[in-house]
Amino acid sequence: MTIDYISRTKAYYRALGFERDYTWANNTETPLSKPRVTLKDATVTLITTAVVEPSIPKPVRTAASYAFSEVPEHFDTSELAWDKVTTHTRDRESYFPINELKARSAQGEFKALSQHFHFVPTEYSQRHTLEVDAPLILQQSLKDNVDLAILIPL
Repeated sequence: MTIDYISRTKAYYRALGFERDYTWANNTETPLSKPRVTLKDATVTLITTAVVEPSIPKPVRTAASYAFSEVPEHFDTSELAWDKVTTHTRDRESYFPINELKARSAQGEFKALSQHFHFVPTEYSQRHTLEVDAPLILQQSLKDNVDLAILIPL
């Protein structure tokens, strides 16, 4: 059985009282590019939607960069939409594999982790993502000489 997700979502939000349908992202160009270097010579970063600082109120949240030396033991995942009945996020490595990446870097699979990892809030505004969050992460990634980013949506 096929479920028409877009039609179903439109009907759901109309039932909630929204008058305008959500405008789905339609990227005619890929904003990413092939790496300039081989994996062995690459500096790698992580980008996650898991909340680093839950004390910052949700409406205020925007993308932020944090030093890899300050990775929290646990991220706040309570407000994110995931199956909390059959899965959990108690194992940080399952959604933020920092120890595995450090081990692979030490083995020479890639050059290094960047100085920072990045948090991107779960944001339903394409404009905010494109005009605020993405440029902040890009700016920090350029400062850190990042070659590859691993995106980890939660």
